[in-house]
Amino acid sequence: MKMSKITVVGAGNVGATVANVLSMGDVVKEVVLLDIKGDLARGKALDTWQQAPINYYSTFCRGTEDYAETADSDIVVITAGIPRKPGMSRDDLISTNASIVNQVTKSILEHSPNPIIIVVSNPLDVMTFAAHQAAGLDSSRVFGMAGILDTARYRAFLAEALTVSPKEIQAVLMGGHGDTMVPLPRYTTVAGIPVTELIDGKVLDAIIDRTKKGGGELVKLMGTSAWYAPGAAAAQMVEAIVKDENRIFPCCAKLNGQYGLGDIFIGVPVKLGKEGIQQIIELDLNEEEMKLLNDSAGHVREVMEVYQNMDL
Repeated sequence: MKMSKITVVGAGNVGATVANVLSMGDVVKEVVLLDIKGDLARGKALDTWQQAPINYYSTFCRGTEDYAETADSDIVVITAGIPRKPGMSRDDLISTNASIVNQVTKSILEHSPNPIIIVVSNPLDVMTFAAHQAAGLDSSRVFGMAGILDTARYRAFLAEALTVSPKEIQAVLMGGHGDTMVPLPRYTTVAGIPVTELIDGKVLDAIIDRTKKGGGELVKLMGTSAWYAPGAAAAQMVEAIVKDENRIFPCCAKLNGQYGLGDIFIGVPVKLGKEGIQQIIELDLNEEEMKLLNDSAGHVREVMEVYQNMDL
């Protein structure tokens, strides 16, 4: 029997996609879509509910601007915030989006004392840190969606270059969500075959570079951030938790000594189940990979310091 209640905060493109994909997945009883623009949330939720007889699901989706209607949520996905615009770095978003994430997190906790919180708002690593601070929950219950989206882009580009189904490609990316992310070709396989045996090194390097700039590429094309893939990625995390699947995904998680890093939220492979992050998986990185991860962590810390100095 489906008993889970999921709240998605933010009825913009990403949040509405999360709510829609979750509803179509039919793995939870109810999805609440919350936004300060209540009618926008109600309209998109109603549209999704009217889709149910067509796509044959029974998950009820409703919209609201009232946090009281999110009471007893099992999982909360935070997508609220302003999207990145052309010429704007993720770092430029800190002040506005941190204030929003802090307020949202505290409002959610007033009605749901112990939810699992998945952060999607950018700049992702720092917004996850902000949500964790505001929530006061164990770090296994507050984490961010980044690596699933980044690996999806990487896998999609590889599938296109190799003319194979993206279903066949498995990959791991680590580090911050942005240009300093760390793709790991050594852990990338195509139907179990190391990708380095199937593709030219220069082509692979170009794909890795495109992956790192994947968000920016879409912003240039559309004038705003992506939403289909990010929304589906967050929904996939929710489903893994609801089903207690113990799936291994790259997520933005708090490290406490793993990989020689501490007190930082950064992308690493984790095991996701009913209690959130069940385990942080430590890969045996070589010297070059560790250097890239440490460089990425240094960038994340710089942004964290900017946020902390704002004294929000």
